[in-house]
Amino acid sequence: MKIAQLELFPVPPRWLFLKITTDEGLSGWGEPIVEGKAATVAEAVREMADYLIGKDPFRIEDHWQALYRGGFYRGGPVLTSALSGIEQALWDIKGKALGVPIYELLGGAVRDRMRVYAWIGGDDPKDVATAAKAQVQAGYTAMKMNAVGPMEWIDSLKKVQEAADRLAAAREAVGPEVGIAVDFHGRVHKGMAKALLKALEPYGPLFVEEPVLPENLEAFAELARATSIPIATGERLYTRWGFKALLAAGGVDIVQPDVSHAGGIWETRKIAAMAEAYDVALAIHCPLGPIALAASLQVDFCSPNAFIQEQSLGIHYNQGSDLLDYLADPTVFAYQDGYVQRPTAPGLGIEINEEKVRQMAAVGHRWRNPLWRNPDGSVTEW
Repeated sequence: MKIAQLELFPVPPRWLFLKITTDEGLSGWGEPIVEGKAATVAEAVREMADYLIGKDPFRIEDHWQALYRGGFYRGGPVLTSALSGIEQALWDIKGKALGVPIYELLGGAVRDRMRVYAWIGGDDPKDVATAAKAQVQAGYTAMKMNAVGPMEWIDSLKKVQEAADRLAAAREAVGPEVGIAVDFHGRVHKGMAKALLKALEPYGPLFVEEPVLPENLEAFAELARATSIPIATGERLYTRWGFKALLAAGGVDIVQPDVSHAGGIWETRKIAAMAEAYDVALAIHCPLGPIALAASLQVDFCSPNAFIQEQSLGIHYNQGSDLLDYLADPTVFAYQDGYVQRPTAPGLGIEINEEKVRQMAAVGHRWRNPLWRNPDGSVTEW
């Protein structure tokens, strides 16, 4: 069996799908994407295809090494995301060829179901409370909300209090048993992060995500000493080498690699094992499409330290298309009591509706993230 063809499909709302087909007609799917840079990643995949055509699809680790290390310049969001989608598709082929889910090839299942969380926004206390109640009624036991909007390096007590008020409203709406994670989105600098953590702590967040940008590695240990809230980060780190210094420095309780950015399924499993050795939990980042979610779940079901999974059903990015629209059988992601059941179908465990993918790829997208500025005109983090 040899790799014969790679096809790319930019589909709404902001995703890029990859189909790899072998000379025996067996195909696998991956999701290589940097949100807002889909065309750039697609071109990187096409360049990597020069190496892959004619190769044995089963030699996944060797192809990963060749594509990552063989080009001299390595890493970063574009190259690693392109490699991630390729790697996912190769695992899908291998699982299908052998008739087993991917997690069976990575040590086997360690759980029967995986907890998931939903998104509830975070801009207004009343809206947050209403959304939180709705997600509990839909069966979720955990959710995530934004902490703040635009923040200056040192900002006002008013913004800190508003953030606390929003979390307080959500907590009052759902009670103490429901997990509420708070995403700082890297919008906050160290001085304000300390003030926000102190203000949010009385309301018991499940965790805080990206309280500062990941390049401020030294700040995480300092923030950890200032709070009892678990700290999470990792969606903007790539490969196990990107996580090595983070774990060694301490201060992080949860790593959040993205299976479509960090290097793929096997690389994310390696990162999970590194984190386990540091007594750190795994919560894979995934505000993406159905292929990325399926790949994430394959890692979750064979990783002992995975405790919750992000998923994008109904998230605000998904305008015009949503997570289930590209699946032949959407029930594979049927959530019950806040959990998704372990997939049992071969490969990624999903069947892509290829007719729908080709139809929507003709529409395409040109999604760009917003650009935010402070009142003085300076650029701030989105």
